[in-house]
Amino acid sequence: MGSEKIEVRPAREADARAIAALLAAGSLTPGAEDPGSPDRYAAALVRVRASGGEVLVAQADGQVVGVCEVLILEHIQHGGARAAELESVHVDATRRSQGVGAALVAASVQFAQTQGCYRIQLTSNLARHDAHRFYEANGFSATHVGFKRALDAPR
Repeated sequence: MGSEKIEVRPAREADARAIAALLAAGSLTPGAEDPGSPDRYAAALVRVRASGGEVLVAQADGQVVGVCEVLILEHIQHGGARAAELESVHVDATRRSQGVGAALVAASVQFAQTQGCYRIQLTSNLARHDAHRFYEANGFSATHVGFKRALDAPR
């Protein structure tokens, strides 16, 4: 384990169960994800692509071991240039520090570049100190402070 070649590819609807399990395992909010409802995640894959984004999975030894989402943002700034938002980066706990996350980030950057984005950005929960070191090691800089506000929205 750990020496397998890592393949990063666009997620397929058939990956929804594995994606949901990765998201649930990595969530800081217990119960926020529902691995028992893969159809909801499969439908989300379709919506992400319809909006111009992509969900990527990392696969090793035939198993999905990581996931991330790249959203494309249409900006008015920078002369109407596009930016990318990296979201939902999760790697199976048994596969961390084996290049899976780095492969996902590299593929995300490449995707953003092919979409004409002038930058790729992300937010990371303040509690995720290891993730912050990982992002910095992969070329990101902590240049801004992020804010979030929860909304009452139907699921």
